[in-house]
Amino acid sequence: MNLKFSNTPIGRLRFAGITEGISFLVLLFIAMPLKYFADFPEAVKVTGWFHGLLFLLYIFALTHVKFKHQWSLLRAFVAFLASLIPFGTFFLDVQLRKDEKIISQNIQSGN
Repeated sequence: MNLKFSNTPIGRLRFAGITEGISFLVLLFIAMPLKYFADFPEAVKVTGWFHGLLFLLYIFALTHVKFKHQWSLLRAFVAFLASLIPFGTFFLDVQLRKDEKIISQNIQSGN
């Protein structure tokens, strides 16, 4: 996984997706078990709040990319669904890196 993020709309979406995906996994596989098996509900409260902020960041970044790069509603919806599935944003990142590379090549070639 390439963790270098460009300062472009897609680069920011990639960053938001990776951080949101990590927070989702922490919430599901660390905080939730702590709440239910160790009687530590504060773990979900704190992690859930942080994850919620990162989810909003992801939605804002996704909206920016949708309009900037004229994504179809279906493509934006699929990217939204990726945020609801564990590991989904990591799989989406593979395609986003390809898109970012193509856009970068088009800019360099003057297209």
